[in-house]
Amino acid sequence: MHTQKFVQRWLIAFSLFLSFLIPASVWAHGGASGVDADSCRIPVGSYWVHFTAYQPQLTGTTEYCNSIPETGSTTIVFDYEGKALRNMTVEFEITREPEGSRVFYKEPLAYPTGSANTTINFTEPGSYLAHVTLVNEGQKIDAHIPFKVGASQTGISGSTWFVIVVVLGAIGYIGYLSNAGFKAAVDKVLNKKSA
Repeated sequence: MHTQKFVQRWLIAFSLFLSFLIPASVWAHGGASGVDADSCRIPVGSYWVHFTAYQPQLTGTTEYCNSIPETGSTTIVFDYEGKALRNMTVEFEITREPEGSRVFYKEPLAYPTGSANTTINFTEPGSYLAHVTLVNEGQKIDAHIPFKVGASQTGISGSTWFVIVVVLGAIGYIGYLSNAGFKAAVDKVLNKKSA
């Protein structure tokens, strides 16, 4: 009986713990409050640039940054946060990692609209790095953000596995609480192991 109560309490505590984690992982890009939660932001010195990728031919207006699902034509957008960078010279580059080979390069220019975009045809899945370099008064400040292309071709991500495990755990717990036969079988197994 003691083991059964321990398991019930543990399952309740675990379920509560997971209920706080899931919204944070599901809303990590657009739904989180606070600037630090957005993994698509690149700090360049004291300034911020937002990196976004789109694959309109596949997913319409869905935004990506850390994981672009397919290879092929991808629109890349760099948006300045604030107006200060609009008067400065900024260069953009994308390299294939780990070898560092250049896939895209946009020479240092001022972008008065606060946005630079281009379309890149990614032909190979893998790891890439987006570089943003602020060129101001002879000084260069470089920042970057890693991302993957063809992520859906490489299997299920760790966060997807986590969500699957949580959902299966929740279904099992609901079954444990609502089905007397299943509860009796679980309790019998747990009582045998504790004996």
